[in-house]
Amino acid sequence: MKNASLVMKKELARVFKDKRMIFSMFILPALIMLVIFNLVGMMVDGMSKDVEEHVSTVYIQNATENAKNVIAASGYDKVATVSYVGEGMGTIDKIKEDILNGDTDLLVVFDTDFDEVYKAYTKSGDAIPNISLYYNSTTNYGNAAVSTFNAMVVDPLRTGLQSERIGNLEQLTVFNISETIIANEDKKNGQFLSMMLPYMIVMMLFASAMSLCVDAVAGEKERGTLATLLLSPIKRSEIAFGKLAGLSILASISAVVYAISSIFSMGSMSKSIMGVADDAGDMGKLSFSAWQVIGLVLIMITLVYLFVAITSLLSILAKDIKQASSLISPLYIVVILLGMITMFTTGKTPADFMYAIPVYGSALAIQGIAVNALEPLQLIFSICGNVVCAAIVTFGIKKAFDSEKVMFNA
Repeated sequence: MKNASLVMKKELARVFKDKRMIFSMFILPALIMLVIFNLVGMMVDGMSKDVEEHVSTVYIQNATENAKNVIAASGYDKVATVSYVGEGMGTIDKIKEDILNGDTDLLVVFDTDFDEVYKAYTKSGDAIPNISLYYNSTTNYGNAAVSTFNAMVVDPLRTGLQSERIGNLEQLTVFNISETIIANEDKKNGQFLSMMLPYMIVMMLFASAMSLCVDAVAGEKERGTLATLLLSPIKRSEIAFGKLAGLSILASISAVVYAISSIFSMGSMSKSIMGVADDAGDMGKLSFSAWQVIGLVLIMITLVYLFVAITSLLSILAKDIKQASSLISPLYIVVILLGMITMFTTGKTPADFMYAIPVYGSALAIQGIAVNALEPLQLIFSICGNVVCAAIVTFGIKKAFDSEKVMFNA
C-alpha cells in the first residue's frame, strides 16, 4: 500500500501547504464557535440582568386596606411602581392597551366588594372574592411582574386572611415533606453539555467531511486531475484508500478543533446562563476521565471516516462540484436531524441496540459520555455500527473507482 500512502500525503500536502486553507479549516472554525457561544451567553446574561433590574409598572384597582398593608410591609412598592386606580372603565381599557403594547407590566383588579364577600363566607357554596391579574405573557417584563406580585403580595395576603379566619394555620398542616435529591454529580454537571455536544459534534464532523471531499473528489473530476491520476500505474484501489485516509485525517483534525472550542465555549455560555449555583449544573466543575476521552475519540474517528466515505461516494457519482453539493445537501439535513433528536430524549436510557444505528447511535454515545453514563457495550455497538456502515460504503467507492463510466463521466 505504498502508493496509497503517497496519495494520502498528496491530500495532506494540498491543505497544509496552503495557509488560507489552514486558516479556514482549523483556525476560523474555532474562532467562530468561541464568538457565537460567548455572544449567546452574554446576550442571555444581559437579558436576565435587564429583567432583574427592571422596575415593573403596576396598576391596582379596588385595592383593599389589607392588600395595601401587605404591599407596604413586603416592600413591593420599592421594587415596582404601584399606582391605585378607581372604577373608571376608560382608564382600565387604556391600561390593558398599554399592557398589550408593553408600556405597562401588570394590572391587578380586586372585586369591588372583596372584603364584604370574604367576611360573609360561612359555609361551602358561599361566594368567594376574586383577584384578576392582567399581563402580557409574551414579554419577559410581564411574566416577571406577575411572578413577583404573587410571591410578595398575593401569597402573604392569602396567608393573612386565612389566619384571620381560622386562627392557627398549623391546624391545616397534617404532615411535612422533606426532599432529598439523589443524583449523579457528573450527570448533573454535564446535563447542559449532553444536550448540545452530540448535535454540535455530528454536525461539525459532517460539515468538515463535506467541505473537503467535494473539492478533493468532484473538484478533481471537474478539473480533470483525477482522470490523470487514474491513468497512472497506481492501482485504483490504492488511490481510493489513499484519498479516504488523507481526507479522514484532515476532517478529524478539523472536527477536534471544533469539538474543543465548542466544549470551552459552551462552558462559558452555560455559566452566563445558569450562574454557578450547584442546582443549575456548574459547567466549571466538569471533568472527563480517561475512559470518556478514549470513548469520544473512538466515536469521532469512526464517525468521521463514515462521513468521509459517504460524501466521497456521492462526490464520485457526481459529474462536478455543483452536482455533488446538491446530492450531499439532503443528507446533511438528515444528519443534523439525527443529531438533534438526542436533545429531546427523556430520562429513560435507550436500548443497547439503538447505539448500533449509524450517526444516531454515535450521538447517543456522545450524550452518554457527557454525563459519564455510557456503558462499554453501548460504546462497542456505536463503534461497530459506524464501522460496518463505513465498510459497506467503502466497498461502494471501490466499485465506483473501477467503473470507467462513473470515473470519466462517460
